[in-house]
Order: sequence, then structure tokens, then C-alpha cells
Amino acid sequence: MGGAPSAHSPLWHQEEQQEGPALKVMAQWWQILLGLWAVLPTLVGDKLINVCMNSKRHKQEPGPEDELYQECKPWEDNACCTRSTSWEAHLEEPLLFNFSMMHCGLLTPACRKHFIQAICFHECSPNLGPWIQPVVPNGQEEQWVSGVPLCREDCEDWWRACHTSSTCKSNWLHGWDWSEEKKHCPAHAPCLPFLYHFPTPDDLCEKIWNNAFKASPERRNSGRCLQKWFEPTQSNPNVEVALHFAISALAPQLSYTLPAFSLCLLFHP
Repeated sequence: MGGAPSAHSPLWHQEEQQEGPALKVMAQWWQILLGLWAVLPTLVGDKLINVCMNSKRHKQEPGPEDELYQECKPWEDNACCTRSTSWEAHLEEPLLFNFSMMHCGLLTPACRKHFIQAICFHECSPNLGPWIQPVVPNGQEEQWVSGVPLCREDCEDWWRACHTSSTCKSNWLHGWDWSEEKKHCPAHAPCLPFLYHFPTPDDLCEKIWNNAFKASPERRNSGRCLQKWFEPTQSNPNVEVALHFAISALAPQLSYTLPAFSLCLLFHP
């Protein structure tokens, strides 16, 4: 009578011999797939979180820097800035941007400190990769950042420290008078309190450097926003945050490639 071959029949052993190698190959491919799911986001994300901007002020690669100056110290273990750059960031007229923060008189000490921290963050942090954008000033390809999500406390503290200081512009990157080889307030732009130009903390964070920063609704330790400064004795909290955003940016690519690969394996003969 017909029916399935018994475990002792020659046909059973023949089928078992044919399926054995195929099952082993299938198992190996599934191991490779699982490895890709686990490792690929990290490998690609690492290229976005541990990089320096392409500019004349930044190092080519991040690395340790001894004796970074004051507010730049948190990045000594892994920095995109040099000691010289960290020192220049603390000058009353930073050479980095050919710009005087005293264009409307002295900033309050607390306000000035926040600006120096923001400069150190921009120049030293190796965790801005997901937000780096190419720019082409004067025909030379450089990079800038756009939409870096600063934690809510960072924007609020910065705004609170500066609300009694004065400025003539809400955008400190563009629209200055260059007639004297340095940035000066344009004509008919009087010096007014920060509150006039920046009614809210979000306004300050987002307008001051032409949307380089974005005011995040998230708070510190949420894993969804970056701190523009942290205690030098503390490990860098922005590493994990940048990795999260790097993987999120990668997700659309992975959502097509890896599932397609999975289906190929699923229906592999």
C-alpha cells in the first residue's frame, strides 16, 4: 500500500541526505541575517556619531585632547577640536567666527558662559553626525549642522541667562555689516534686549545660529535630545542619543533591504 516512507526505508534516508545539507545552509544564512540585524545599524551608526565636521577649524577625526580650555573640557576624552580652538572659543571676540559678542555691549557673565559652551559643543563634539549638512562658502566645501535637538533645559537655561543682555539681531550668522572687515550691527538695527529678539527659549535656540539647533521638547536623560554641555567628570551623554538618531535615519534603508533578504531566505528552496 502507498503512504509515507517509513524511517527504515531507503527512500526516507535518501530524502534525509538531500535535505541535510540544505538545512545546514539555511541555518548558516539565518545566522548571517541575525548578525546583520544586530550589527549593521551599529556599524553604520558609528560612522554618523563619531565624526568631525569638514571645516578648517575641526580635526579630521575625533580623538583625545589634553588640556582643553575651561568650557570645552567635557570633550577631552574624544574631541573634534584642538586646544588652540578651545582657547579661541573663550575670547571676547572669538577668532573662530570673526565676530564680537560685545556688539551691543558686554553680555552678562552667565550669558557669555552659555555662548562659549555652545561654541565648544559645536567645535568639539564628535556626536553631531546625524545633523551634519554640506555648505559651500566661497567655493570651498565645508560642513555645518542643522536641526541639532538641544534638550529643553539647555534652551531654557540659556535664554534665562541672556534675557537681560542686548543684541541687534536674532540671526547671528547672516545679515551683518562687513564694511569694517568685522561683523557689525547693520544700519537701523538698534541694540535691544534679548527678549525683543527671542521672546521664548525656543526662539533663542533656533534663531541664533540660523537653525543649527532645534529646541527639543525632550528633557535631559530622555535619550532623545543632546546636551550642549555636561560635567567634565561625567561620561558623554550624547553618544547614545546620536546613535539613536543615526539608526532612525538608517531605518528606511533597513526596512527595505533586510526584510527583502529575509523573504529570500524564507522561500529559499
